Amino acid sequence: MRSLPQFLGDYGESHQNSFNQWVHIVCVPAIVFSTLGLLWLIPIGSWLGLTGAAAEWLNGATVLAAVSGVVYLRLSLGVFVLMAGWFAVSAWIIQSVLAAGWSLFWTSLVVWIAAWALQVYGHKIEGKKPSFVEDLVFLLIGPIFVSIEFAAKLGIPVPYALNSHDKNQSGGHIQGH
Repeated sequence: MRSLPQFLGDYGESHQNSFNQWVHIVCVPAIVFSTLGLLWLIPIGSWLGLTGAAAEWLNGATVLAAVSGVVYLRLSLGVFVLMAGWFAVSAWIIQSVLAAGWSLFWTSLVVWIAAWALQVYGHKIEGKKPSFVEDLVFLLIGPIFVSIEFAAKLGIPVPYALNSHDKNQSGGHIQGH
């Protein structure tokens, strides 16, 4: 498996355009939430005969989070913690949608379609194919890239940012092996 700097460098090659970066900063979180929202509806716990909270929380989204967590942990502990935060925020949004009485399916589907449409447009502006066309693992790298680039745009010094003076810098909390 490639290292974190290799993944981010390869991902960054098709995300040089500032407009496309901002599209990703907005749309990648929306895609993460909406994908998890759709997967939340796959009742694995119920299929296994579980009841109550165990049945509710053992679903397609939590299984994906656990499997993805292994990939993130192999990249670094910092990445794992970062992505656990992304999952926690997404789970909170999912629970909020459910508590509001909205349809999680339709809310997630509309957000998912709109966010992907904007992503496609961003890549059209960029003039490059999305990274995941070459390797589906890049679907897991997008949120890491967005976190780093958004922090860098806010002026927070982070390793691996596209516009950092030293792209191979290894300081900070999100570092590879």
